[in-house]
Amino acid sequence: MDTISNGWFSEIQDELWPGQSFSLKIKEVLHKEKSKFQDIQVVETETFGRCLILDGIIQCTSRDEFSYQEMISFLPLCCHPNPQKVLIVGGGDGGVAREVVKHPLVKEVHQVEIDDRVVELSKKYLPAMACGFDNNKLKLTIGDGFEYMKNHKKEFDVIITDSSDPIGPAVSLFQESYYGLLKNALRDGGIVCSQGGSFWLDFDYVKKTMTGCGQHFPKVAYAITSVPSYPCGHIGFVIGSLDANSCLEDPVNKFEKSEIDSLNLRYYTSQIHSAAFTLPRWVEKHFYE
Repeated sequence: MDTISNGWFSEIQDELWPGQSFSLKIKEVLHKEKSKFQDIQVVETETFGRCLILDGIIQCTSRDEFSYQEMISFLPLCCHPNPQKVLIVGGGDGGVAREVVKHPLVKEVHQVEIDDRVVELSKKYLPAMACGFDNNKLKLTIGDGFEYMKNHKKEFDVIITDSSDPIGPAVSLFQESYYGLLKNALRDGGIVCSQGGSFWLDFDYVKKTMTGCGQHFPKVAYAITSVPSYPCGHIGFVIGSLDANSCLEDPVNKFEKSEIDSLNLRYYTSQIHSAAFTLPRWVEKHFYE
């Protein structure tokens, strides 16, 4: 549930984070509709810029979106020695596509997004993110990610799942069976990275997701990034590798400062990469011991 009252948007989601809410002051409601799959809103806020909201949950704001987009993209890309062919599942705002095509080793990017309205509205209202759709490396397919991967086996080096939270159309993307599909769509040594939730909000669900990933991937890790507009101010990523000897915490592909600048990266660095896997003791103990 969400409310817009007296000029404020409040994100209220008792199923996912009961007993708390996050609010933004609204300057203008730019668009609101119900697509075949979800409620979509785009609003202009006082302090976070433009904001995309799906089913009452903030997906991204122009103020801090780059932290999420860069990390969910470059963490897996830089763990893989040669990520030539990449699949993005979800990501209808275009932000992940914008980042993935920047990687110098990436030659081909395929994206499958279920809701064409998210894509079209992002092109209209969030062009700084949707510019990812314009790159020649990218091929966009509107459809179901499950069906897509069933028909594309052993094709990709990296698969990135940029999903909303585990309710509505995205709930199946957090289940153990989904990681089985991911595995079958990867080439040898492939790597996956998925939005993994917050250990502060739902520790058990994050652990369950990691366990599901671990049933199909011999190497699994959890990393975090700072996103002020998300609950608790951060979000996590579940990363799995088919190479049991890979060190996900130490990027294989490392960038110098000049390369970071040329790629227009504002958050990701090789140092940030390693630091993202450093977890509080109580989390590390229950995830890995």
